[in-house]
Amino acid sequence: MLKNKLIIMLALVGAMAGCVSNQQARVDFDRNSEITTTDYKTFAWLNKSKILAESVDANPVMKVRIDNAIEQAFIAKGYQLVNDAEQADFTISYTMGSRDKVKVDSLPVMYRTSFMWGSRFYGGMGTDTRVRNITEGKLAIDVYDVKSHQPVWHGWAVKRIKSSEQDNPSKAIKMVIEQVVAQF
Repeated sequence: MLKNKLIIMLALVGAMAGCVSNQQARVDFDRNSEITTTDYKTFAWLNKSKILAESVDANPVMKVRIDNAIEQAFIAKGYQLVNDAEQADFTISYTMGSRDKVKVDSLPVMYRTSFMWGSRFYGGMGTDTRVRNITEGKLAIDVYDVKSHQPVWHGWAVKRIKSSEQDNPSKAIKMVIEQVVAQF
């Protein structure tokens, strides 16, 4: 009976570990409750470079993809892009970055059994340890009210970047940006 419970527990842990490794981006936001955004119709970029602070090792092609995806996400929500920031209802900017991490997972392995002289001998509980290098990307989008010059909204996403997404990032960029902007 104990062995069956252990097998079920390990199967659940394995399933949960599989879900974590395939998880989507973690998305959240913070809003300035003192500013109403219900009348917003137009937006512009906060500055000419569009990004708030560009990292030294930024990929310029990736930046263009992100610029376009952010514009398209706000347009899809019904806002109109204008060139003059002073004529817009709100302005937008963003920051992005990535970080390499080492991920260590240690999972228990099943009891090992052996037969000695016709009876069972239960060995100790061992662990299976895996060490992996992962890359985690973060994107944050900021919205500012033009009239009051106050920050209105800050949305962000953090996502583990798979090697397939590093090779072809356009789909992942679009998906993450749409998830962030959907919170606005």
